Amino acid sequence: MSATAKVLFTGKTHVSAGSNGAARSSDGFLDVKLPQPHPAAENLFGAAWSACYLGAIQLAAAQRKVKLPTDPAVDTEIDLNQAGGAFFLRARLNVSLPGVDRAVAEELVEAAHGICPYSKAVHGNIEVTTTLA
Repeated sequence: MSATAKVLFTGKTHVSAGSNGAARSSDGFLDVKLPQPHPAAENLFGAAWSACYLGAIQLAAAQRKVKLPTDPAVDTEIDLNQAGGAFFLRARLNVSLPGVDRAVAEELVEAAHGICPYSKAVHGNIEVTTTLA
């Protein structure tokens, strides 16, 4: 990261474990009970990645002057796997852009992976399958 990078937002959370475990953001937006770490971690990661990725699709559409439907959506599935004593993730992003020409929608879906910081972070690190409904 460049020393001249501008911080756009900093998410601050506190997570505690145990039967009263929880995840809370400093702004109060997030307040989730976490009596066990899994599947909460995978669900939270999927929700965060989906939100970011959907924003990236919207940015890619705006850059290309493509009008998106009022209800674009991303359904994300995060699998926690174990093999040979090691844990790893797999992800499936299922994108819905009703009313958008399929070729244009496929271009937006691909471009979004180059924009979304979550997609960039996992690129080459986990298996990701993206499908267009």
